[in-house]
Amino acid sequence: MFEHNRVYEVILILKDNCAIKYYPDYAANSLRMTKEMGNRMLNRKIFKILFISFIIITFTITIINASKNNNSVSDGEKENNQAQNSPKTENLDVALEDEKDSNESDSLKKEAPKARAVYITGASAGNEAFLNNIINLIKTTELNAVVLDIKEDGKVNYKSDIKSVRDIKAYNNLYDVDSVLKKLKDNDIYVIGRLVCFRDNYLARKRGDLAIKSHDGSIWKENNAIAWTNPFNREVWEYNIEIAKEAVDKGFDEIQFDYVRFPTASSKEVYYGEDVPPKADAISDFLKKAASVLHKKGALVSADIFAIVCESSGDTEGIGQVLERVGMDIDYISPMIYPSHYANDSKGMMGNGVGQSINGVVFTAPDLQPYEVVYNVLEKTKNRISKVEGYRADVRPYLQGFTASYLPKGYYQTYGPKQIKQQIKAVYDAGFEEWIIWEAGNNYMEESFK
Repeated sequence: MFEHNRVYEVILILKDNCAIKYYPDYAANSLRMTKEMGNRMLNRKIFKILFISFIIITFTITIINASKNNNSVSDGEKENNQAQNSPKTENLDVALEDEKDSNESDSLKKEAPKARAVYITGASAGNEAFLNNIINLIKTTELNAVVLDIKEDGKVNYKSDIKSVRDIKAYNNLYDVDSVLKKLKDNDIYVIGRLVCFRDNYLARKRGDLAIKSHDGSIWKENNAIAWTNPFNREVWEYNIEIAKEAVDKGFDEIQFDYVRFPTASSKEVYYGEDVPPKADAISDFLKKAASVLHKKGALVSADIFAIVCESSGDTEGIGQVLERVGMDIDYISPMIYPSHYANDSKGMMGNGVGQSINGVVFTAPDLQPYEVVYNVLEKTKNRISKVEGYRADVRPYLQGFTASYLPKGYYQTYGPKQIKQQIKAVYDAGFEEWIIWEAGNNYMEESFK
């Protein structure tokens, strides 16, 4: 192999040898010229051979060096290159898991009835006479389901075997869960378990590290009375999901998370920590995780939401409930469409001097127009979620079964069978099939459901 400088010298010599020389006496020097011409031709051939050899050798050296450089790439670079060129396996696994969860959910929903339910408390469920009356009411009307408290006011309503619950005595023995569920199931009644989630005064006081704090580090209390657990805290998530899992094992068909939101408190009142994500991320991620766990156990998942989020865009209320996001991974959303809870044009309770615009219609005394309020809320809800690709949740609203006598005179009416039927009709007219009646005292009349 020639070194580069040696090849250069040979070329210079050959160039000198090939220089044309002129002689004055061609005859006298013919022999010399003939010999020199022969030498020139020979030298030219040698030059061509050497020049071509130089090009080939140079090219070969370049290839060898390039190959060495490629072979000397670090393991880290190789892994990085492979990661860039290989499929995103982690993302693929997540997508496949989401698809599997979606299929499980779809299968469960096909088997579930179109729920037409009334809400009952744990104390009511523990009253045998009341329970028998509810069962008879369901048998003789279009009702086919109940919403029964699992956890309310920070305590599981029955004896729980969960260690984290028992450690702080966070349960009451309001009803025998096994006996009640068996009785309901024996009568073909679909049972939805209501689990009050982040508004948990008992856990927040027992475990201050899990509570929402004020800026001075003390436990923040809603209206200076009710403490909340922090929806950003993953331990709070796990605590509620464990309770939900036990409830499914007991026999509940569906878990309904209530107060699955942040409190309506300003940033001046509460402190969640530094660099926290948007509230809507926390709520949506919690529901996604809960649904993934509970679907595998054969239960459907729903969430109660403020009805106002069906009207307002984004997280206007600052509670982490965004209509377009909250129903992406669960089976039902239940907007609480209570006409009495919307603003009226009075200067008293719920009054703002103007009223409430719903789906472009202004209601100055919404409690007096139950059909119109429910219908317009559902129409707007349907329109908004129809534009969201992959939206999983169906809409099953809560309807008002109580009289809002706390409103100013002339702005409320007595709610009985007529008003309940008007709301149910609005649900059907808006194209939906399921509903729940909320009456905190559990006073229900047969005429309301016939």
